[in-house]
Amino acid sequence: MADALLTFHRNWGYVAIVLNGIAGVIALVAWQWRRFRGRWVWITTVIAEGAILLQILAGTILVARDKTLAKQNGIRFHMFYGFVAFITVGIAYQYRSSMRGRLELFYGLVGLFLMGVGIRAVMQVT
Repeated sequence: MADALLTFHRNWGYVAIVLNGIAGVIALVAWQWRRFRGRWVWITTVIAEGAILLQILAGTILVARDKTLAKQNGIRFHMFYGFVAFITVGIAYQYRSSMRGRLELFYGLVGLFLMGVGIRAVMQVT
């Protein structure tokens, strides 16, 4: 089961990166052009952030099952980027009410930031 979870974690990382990039671009387009705003922007954002949280959960389970995994070269920074992504989602949710009028801009930048964090996390282990 650990091998299946590791394979899932490796593959899902790319899915989470792409989804957050797409969600970020969609939110920025919606911020720039009002006609593109709507519920679908937020559904896309929730799916993308849910994907990154699922990725973090899978990584956490992997490290909890195998303590020696955390001692491998590059894994500590990989875990750090996972922590940064987790905190970013929480902070974005916390500050959403103070971003009225600029919410699409805010979540667009958050989506692109999460994409970048995901890319950096992948680069640490490849």
